[in-house]
Amino acid sequence: MGDILRILGAPALYVQGPNASMRLGDIAAGLGRNVLLVSDAVVERLFAPRVRQSIEASGLAFSSVSFTGDLTPASVERMASAQRAWQPDVVIAAGGGKGVDAGKAVACALGTRLITLPTAPSNDGPTSRVFLLYDDHHRLLSVEKLSRNPDAVVVDTTILAAAPVDLLVSGIGDAIVKRYEAAQSIGAGGLNLFGGQATLLAAKLAQTCDEVVRQHAVAGLAAARAGRPDTSFEHLVEACILLAGIGFEGTGLSVAHSMTRGLTAVPETAGALHGRQVAYALLVQFVLEQRSNAFLAEQFAFYRAVGLPTSLHELGLAKPATQQLSTIAALTLDAPHIRNFERRLTHGDLVEAMARLEQLGVAA
Repeated sequence: MGDILRILGAPALYVQGPNASMRLGDIAAGLGRNVLLVSDAVVERLFAPRVRQSIEASGLAFSSVSFTGDLTPASVERMASAQRAWQPDVVIAAGGGKGVDAGKAVACALGTRLITLPTAPSNDGPTSRVFLLYDDHHRLLSVEKLSRNPDAVVVDTTILAAAPVDLLVSGIGDAIVKRYEAAQSIGAGGLNLFGGQATLLAAKLAQTCDEVVRQHAVAGLAAARAGRPDTSFEHLVEACILLAGIGFEGTGLSVAHSMTRGLTAVPETAGALHGRQVAYALLVQFVLEQRSNAFLAEQFAFYRAVGLPTSLHELGLAKPATQQLSTIAALTLDAPHIRNFERRLTHGDLVEAMARLEQLGVAA
């Protein structure tokens, strides 16, 4: 392993705070002249006027394009083809998970610079270079990567504080897994998402992410419910987007994210938000790590405090059948990150861990 490089990637610029989106024009002006907003149709309707105002105030040209449904290769090509003659220099990728991914995909197709503008704190995608494509049957088709991380990430906490609180709960779930997946990936000698070893900084960011989330989650959620971003909300958002994003790309993934392969294949759990899926899967990882009952009790208490699922029952699968557990386990083992664990896992290990967690989580 001595000849493997340590690699860290990150956005070139990160801007967070109330009304940060008003800085979009100034930021885009340093990257190009023609600015294209890419989002889903709902986000375009809600936020295109605000973005246009900032862009045109800086003397730049503005256009927008949107999609509905899943992000497929066909929808990406449709959006890109519609804008090629205009020759955009900069794409602003706006929205939650799919909207930001759509902007990344269009930026990749057109070869433009990229600014991400999350409209909900549901995941850490805005900082990363990864995006997901689906087929016409709603199944994950591929995990794609840009050549570099976004040129800028603009996090307007006034916008995020107005988003549904369930999306912030999902962001919390996605964030708390990073520390523990990082530990397993590094311990197993796994590679990060840049094909290198984790730097000390990436490992520290993953750890700090967990510490900040656990300290500020309850108060940050209260601020979100009130629609008034405060210091705890700002800290929580930074952890869920910036610390989690750089942390996971720089250290690697393990069991928790591998299980999304299986959980999205079972209809009852497929519709659960990503952060809820991986939060549940982290508890499965803890069982596989043979954590103490006292440690698990602490996790259950935190999950209850913020509204994360402690069992498949709470994730939507009321009565898990043996065949459903088997399906989840089999597809989880197909995920490349499952190798980033302290020992080689078997189908039986995963089924047994899920069954045990079901008893513990329902009783917690």
